[in-house]
Amino acid sequence: MKIATYNVNGVNGRLPVLLRWLKETAPDVACLQELKAPPEKFPEQAITDAGYEAIWHGQKSWNGVAILSKIGKPQELRRALPGDPDDVNSRYIEATVNGILIGCLYLPNGNPAPGPKFDYKLSWFKRLHAHAKDLLAQDIPVVLVGDYNVMPTELDVYKPESWVNDALFLPEVRDAFKNLVAQGWTDAIRTLHPGEKIYTFWDYFRQAYTRNAGLRIDHFLLSPHLEKRLKAAGVDKEVRGWEKSSDHAPVWIQLDK
Repeated sequence: MKIATYNVNGVNGRLPVLLRWLKETAPDVACLQELKAPPEKFPEQAITDAGYEAIWHGQKSWNGVAILSKIGKPQELRRALPGDPDDVNSRYIEATVNGILIGCLYLPNGNPAPGPKFDYKLSWFKRLHAHAKDLLAQDIPVVLVGDYNVMPTELDVYKPESWVNDALFLPEVRDAFKNLVAQGWTDAIRTLHPGEKIYTFWDYFRQAYTRNAGLRIDHFLLSPHLEKRLKAAGVDKEVRGWEKSSDHAPVWIQLDK
């Protein structure tokens, strides 16, 4: 079973790229972030024609998450992270697919820091911690996947000294991710590629992709049920180089059935 995540940075504007990637790589499940489209503007027909059933949580101009599956329609469980009923941002959607609970998330960027946006990021992380703990307590296969907007270590960022004051790399954020993993989750990419320089995002500026000046901010966290089923993981880096592509590349894992 192949599960992928892809921050598409605008699902309609980059629909040709998304459809090409789905056709060429054929993940069983694809989690999308940054749809940047209200619910009624999600390209359901194009996704259906590509062989996928989908659920989505959209928002005009910003955010937005979706789960696509070609192995049975995702059975939606929730479309908001618990803990703040006043949070209207579409950053989380959760469903079961083929016996696995999948939480697709788009964690806040948090810049500028310090400030209200950084406070929101930390509070969102706190809510994620609480929900992740509850999911582990259910003792079921779970994947928490998406754009976490955090580089966990210096290995995950080109020139870390340039990011010391950024909300994606501040100690509080890195500690929050570390503490989340310490609950009992497996960081799929790092587990299989412990010492490799692997990036999932390259800025549009300063020829970042050409220079491989990237960040690893898209992550798969697996519950203990899935740790032994993890067989492969990687990044479809070449997609970042396609015309009119997102600044993220798709990331994927392969699980034994």
